[in-house]
Amino acid sequence: MSGDKAQDPGTGVEERGDGTGDGDGNEVLLRVNGQDRRIPAGTTVAGLLASLELVPGMVVVERNREIVDRSRYVEVELEPGDVLELVHFVGGG
Repeated sequence: MSGDKAQDPGTGVEERGDGTGDGDGNEVLLRVNGQDRRIPAGTTVAGLLASLELVPGMVVVERNREIVDRSRYVEVELEPGDVLELVHFVGGG
């Protein structure tokens, strides 16, 4: 059903597949690894990674086709329409 919200299991981040926001200014709609996600307004890259339970030192973040320097994760605030690609490195052998 178009317009329905669903919460991504394990992340607590709401997804919405129709590309619409709620219009109250309290949330930001962006795209993360090809999926629309709604996050609280004012969320930084670091905040998004924390909500996804990702370790910042193990993730490369591309925002609108530009790599975000890890030292800026705490200051870069995500904006409506941002397109993010998160590449998570996994150790092991």
